[in-house]
Amino acid sequence: MDFAMTAVRTALNGASYVAPRLAGGAAFRLFRKPRGRSRLRPDERPLTDRAEVGEIVVGGGKAVSYRWGTGARPVLLVHGWESRGSRFAPLVSELLDLGLSPVTFDAPGHGDATGETMTIVDLRDIIAELDARHGPFEMVVAHSLGVTATFLALREGGARQSRLVRTERLVAISGVPDFAYLVDRFCERLGLRARLNAELRGRVERELFPGEEDIWSRFSVPRTVPEAGPASVLVVHDADDDMVDPACSRALADALGDRAELVVTSGLGHRRIIGDPQVTASVRDFVVRERAARVGRAAGRPDPSPRPAAG
Repeated sequence: MDFAMTAVRTALNGASYVAPRLAGGAAFRLFRKPRGRSRLRPDERPLTDRAEVGEIVVGGGKAVSYRWGTGARPVLLVHGWESRGSRFAPLVSELLDLGLSPVTFDAPGHGDATGETMTIVDLRDIIAELDARHGPFEMVVAHSLGVTATFLALREGGARQSRLVRTERLVAISGVPDFAYLVDRFCERLGLRARLNAELRGRVERELFPGEEDIWSRFSVPRTVPEAGPASVLVVHDADDDMVDPACSRALADALGDRAELVVTSGLGHRRIIGDPQVTASVRDFVVRERAARVGRAAGRPDPSPRPAAG
């Protein structure tokens, strides 16, 4: 833990003894606002410059959408917290080579979007709006909190759409299992007292989702999995992820049963995994294999090869 985080931990824990509400409010402000905007990298610019750009009004700002290809066989790419759509650039190129039409975005408070922050409901609504404009998506690729929001969109749809989001395939990379995990992990990383965890949860309930019933159950992937989801899911996680425990993806794969294939990488952590060539190749193979299987089933032929076992 660096000096700044140590100072924050000491200040918040100290304040929680004499002014727990004040300390809880400070923790809440840290929790809900990204530490900084992820900037466009030089190697991402050529691809981003070729995109068809749009916008989506959501929450406290405007999301920026990016679209490539002809529109045939659309695929949605969903980023997570403190990230941006351009981080999927290597995968976008692969998908274009396969004849698919990738769509991604920068959520409010991220990348080139306006606003200062986003919620999981904002992400859900962006997914649903892009589905209405460009879907149904043949596949959704989501990272981190984007995985949680994708399952929520599959179960609920969006605030302005009556139809549910549907997709044939899903790639879940470094997925956050539920919203409660984010709160607990935030407090754990800062070394905050249990009292502050409770104060933070209360702030989230009252200020982010007022009037909602049991958000901790609602924003939970394990609860969503039995109710919604595609027939085929590629679950990817790095063994050295220090932000989201790899056990979370193992549990997701177990919950999905025969629908899931689990790929475990090493040495990539939580963020570099998105653009890693090995992961991009795994997604490409997943697309090709599942596409061939679907065509074969339509023609009455058995699957060309069995799905790799989770592990």
